[in-house]
Amino acid sequence: MAMKQLFVGLFLSGVLCAPAAAAPLSSNAQTVIPSAIQQIISVNYRDLRDSQTAQALRDRVMPDNIKQFEAALKAAGIDPDKDVEQLTFISYHGPTSTVYSIGIAQGGFKQKDFLAKMKVRKIKPVKYLLADIYPMGSGMQVVFLDPTTILFGDNTAIRGAIDVRDNGAESVQTNNTIHNLITSVDSASIWSVLDQKGTQNMMRSALGEAGSLTDYDVVKKRLLASDYTMNFNNGVSFDLNVKTSDSVTAASLSGLMQLGVQYKKMSGSNSEKMALENTTVNSSNDIVTMHFKTDDQRFQALMKTDLFAVVSR
Repeated sequence: MAMKQLFVGLFLSGVLCAPAAAAPLSSNAQTVIPSAIQQIISVNYRDLRDSQTAQALRDRVMPDNIKQFEAALKAAGIDPDKDVEQLTFISYHGPTSTVYSIGIAQGGFKQKDFLAKMKVRKIKPVKYLLADIYPMGSGMQVVFLDPTTILFGDNTAIRGAIDVRDNGAESVQTNNTIHNLITSVDSASIWSVLDQKGTQNMMRSALGEAGSLTDYDVVKKRLLASDYTMNFNNGVSFDLNVKTSDSVTAASLSGLMQLGVQYKKMSGSNSEKMALENTTVNSSNDIVTMHFKTDDQRFQALMKTDLFAVVSR
């Protein structure tokens, strides 16, 4: 699969399958994000509503857990298509290195109506520290952090997040590397940040044949974190930044990525080749950057390739 995974693999599994926004996370949202982040993905629903291409991307790859969450919200009187403005997904490492996942939805929610419906349906919350946790079926639970912010996930994951706010567990704000990445990308329509291991795995998969070279085994240990953004103004643009330990590592990784691009220019489909023609890879100091931009028509053609079927399964 090689470099072509970097474009659609990250677009899909990163963005909407793991896939959280064109506005920074609210202060209340940040209070429940643990320090031991594996990945954060944020989607601005307002931008997606204004772009047919973004909607086509969302509809094609929407994972079941998001659909379940949206169905639960609708049952509680919240319309995701109208009320949700930003949706953020967080994967974090628990005390025993188990990976937990939570979601944070921000928008114009009718909290009073929600609480009234819960009362009518005789659904009582479970108190945990300062939080009221409401069961929503299928193992999903929700907590209103404030009238415009909802935390959701399974019970263990939610309690781990509440521990950050109410029980002294370390917050993402103490993770300088990840926190600095968040503040540099959180104005994009879609953005994501990955920790060291996530970055290493992502680059190994994305590089494909180029990643099998011995150079990558040396480079891999020096990849520290990464972020990517997508925007849908005047077409589709995608920007990836990989933070490395030093300028030599950045230059080496940049060379491997350029090699992967050239390989796929020769072996990819016409749509994939066309996408790669609009791709640049560079390094500066300890950062490797990759930029991709195309128009809506070409991107929608790319979504019809076999690549989409493989990556979005």
